[in-house]
Formats: sequence, C-alpha cells, structure tokens
Amino acid sequence: MKQALLLVDIQNNYFEGGKSKLHNPLLALSNIEKTLKLFRKKGFPIIHVQHINNQEGAAFFLSNTDGVRIHQYLAPLENEYLVIKHTPNSFFGTNLADILKENEIQDIVVCGMMSYMCIDTTVRACKHYGIRVTLLDDACATKDLSYNGKTISAEVVHNTFMASLNGMFAYVIKTNELSVR
Repeated sequence: MKQALLLVDIQNNYFEGGKSKLHNPLLALSNIEKTLKLFRKKGFPIIHVQHINNQEGAAFFLSNTDGVRIHQYLAPLENEYLVIKHTPNSFFGTNLADILKENEIQDIVVCGMMSYMCIDTTVRACKHYGIRVTLLDDACATKDLSYNGKTISAEVVHNTFMASLNGMFAYVIKTNELSVR
C-alpha cells in the first residue's frame, strides 16, 4: 500500500507577523520539516494543500498576499502536488481525491494547520474515501478559542481534537514515532 504526505495549510498567516498567528507554530513547523525531508528522501508522494479565501470580506488567506503563501521552508517542489482549496475540507471542490486515486494511495500521513478546523475536517473526510490516516500530533498547531465568554487554551483545543480523532478517524502519534512504509 502506497503512503503519501498531506501538508495542510502551512501558510505565512499562521506565523509571526501573520494575520492569524497560532500557538507554537514553529514547533509544528520543525516537525513538519523533518517529515517532509523523510518523504522526499524516500521518493514518496507529497501533497501540499493551500487555502485561498474567496469569501467576500475575508480577513486572511487572500490571493496575491504574502500571508497566503506556503511557508518558505516547505515550498513545493516541481514533482510534488499542490491542491488549492477554499473551504476547511481539503477534498471539497478540489482534485485531492483524484490525486490519491490516480496514485493508488490509501494511506496518508497528515500534518499542518489548524488542528480544530482544516486538520479535523480533512481527517474526518478521509474516512468517507476509505483512506487510512496517520496524524502527527506535534506537527499540527492551533490557537486559543473563545466560547460562552470563556477562553479555551490552544493546548486544550489541540489535545481535544487529537483525542477525538484518534482511533475512529486516525492513528494519532508523535513525529518521532512515524514509520514510513
């Protein structure tokens, strides 16, 4: 069974100086870089997902801005795929399912931004396509959320989503536990 790497929304707006800075994005970036190097060395398929916001009045991920660009450390190579999406689900309205089918990929390693939104939505969608997911806990990042007048820390948000995805939707592990096949 072929395995691919899916890098979701690792874009400049989520880092220092961006319009939606996340909690500890550099820690996630470091683990994503390690994983990307491993997949490149093995010659396995790599799929970059880039969110471009096309909703009227959107605050970030706007076309032709520095914030929408994929982080420079992870720039897609010529032989890697780039999927453009406009919603949290990396499959909706994109060619991601086609790429996976054409390459006979039914096993993916997922990492990226944000744990509670695009990572969660994309990982859950994989179940509908019969795709096995390994989710790298420490190669994902998120931010604090507010609900009912209370702030929920990024750490609690992240851990809650990792726990809810683990088992039913993904095999959630740390980067150093990854075994690429």
